Amino acid sequence: MSRDLAIATAFAGFDSGTFAADLARRIAIPTESQNPDRAGDLATYLTAEMIPAFEAMGFRTQILTHPKAQAPFLYAERIEGADLPTVLGYGHGDVVRGLDDGWKDGLSPWKMEAVGERWYGRGVVDNKGQHSINMAAQAAVIAARGKLGFNAKWIIEMGEETGSPGLREVCEANNALLAADLLIASDGPRLSATRPTVFLGARGAFLVDLVIEAREGGHHSGNWGGLLSNPGTQLAHAIASIVGPKGEIRVPALVPKAGIPANVRAALADCTLEPGPGDPVIDPDWGEPGLTPVERVYGWCNFEVLAYETGNPKTPVNAIPPRAFARCQLRHVVGVDHAEIMPALRAHLDRHGFPMVEVRSARENNFPATRLDPDHPAVHFALASIQRSSNKKPALLPNLGGALPNDVFCDLLGLKTIWVPHSYPGCSQHAPNEHVPHALIREALGLMAGLYWDLGEASRKTLDL
Repeated sequence: MSRDLAIATAFAGFDSGTFAADLARRIAIPTESQNPDRAGDLATYLTAEMIPAFEAMGFRTQILTHPKAQAPFLYAERIEGADLPTVLGYGHGDVVRGLDDGWKDGLSPWKMEAVGERWYGRGVVDNKGQHSINMAAQAAVIAARGKLGFNAKWIIEMGEETGSPGLREVCEANNALLAADLLIASDGPRLSATRPTVFLGARGAFLVDLVIEAREGGHHSGNWGGLLSNPGTQLAHAIASIVGPKGEIRVPALVPKAGIPANVRAALADCTLEPGPGDPVIDPDWGEPGLTPVERVYGWCNFEVLAYETGNPKTPVNAIPPRAFARCQLRHVVGVDHAEIMPALRAHLDRHGFPMVEVRSARENNFPATRLDPDHPAVHFALASIQRSSNKKPALLPNLGGALPNDVFCDLLGLKTIWVPHSYPGCSQHAPNEHVPHALIREALGLMAGLYWDLGEASRKTLDL
């Protein structure tokens, strides 16, 4: 009974093909949550795959539902002692659309295939592969020790790719059932394929529509040009007042007043962006002046124009358009209050002479920013464990650049949140040919088995929970 045995057991599951067989079965279930015709497959993933797997590990399972949810949730628990730390795991079994026609010849999103040193299939990284790694690592600890040494709970959702509808409500309604000390979960990419990574939260996301409704119908530009305001021109200038020519944000309420905390800046100083083959070239002069590239994406905010429309883009005519529309998004770190975004934009536009611009909340997939203090003892514990298992210094990202429903765990359930991703930036997540390197999967199985083993020897006091 030893830590080395737990890690060896996890490696053996990979080397024997057992883990690959489990993941291949899960990939074969086409759990496209964006496709209404797949509702039955969403439930099947939980009943045919997750429930048997958890019950084989000695977990009790329960299906949870809520009227606001489009799909069921699975709750699983293994309680080993009232005085032990309780760790909540999370994963999502739904995937984006398969995009079958876009995959390389011979590949299908619903059949996991090994090509060279990679596995291909929809969900191998987002997120079936990631929660399957963590489940297999817990199973390896149970096999080696006879127990986990801590209480384990899990929630698996089937609607993350449609904005996690009902997740907050299910967690709120089952607050006591989901009570825990710490979230250990996996989603998103590592900083690079070869460097284990930990992140402690996620940047927030807030969608806003900027609209000018000037008048009904277009009017001939020859007869009315110079007499009628052009909404397309006005909206372009309004956006230029919000974000500068190099992407710098010009509205103080859209960035944290305190700047980047010292311990966040220190963590990011040890991180380097490593674009892979096929990635776009980073624009060195874009974004907030004075920040490094890694600080711009993980430590600061960006205001993006996602779509812009005025007139008839596909068939332009000689007419002054009556309307202009822009869908914009603020990606932001901790320190920006969602309640202040709309009033701040309204006041800013009025001050700059754009009262004609309406500011509307798009209210789709908005997430507040979250971040566990990088100096929390549980963070140092996780980093030390991962370094011991992998013989590599892990990268510490104070938060993911993208958005996750981490606020449900952090703010609603009151958990310390630590994410250990098992993917990499070039994995083609959400695109055809989603894949993961074999070496990354094998390493992740070992470091998670080591982390779960170490948690079984820790106390709430050690972890400051």
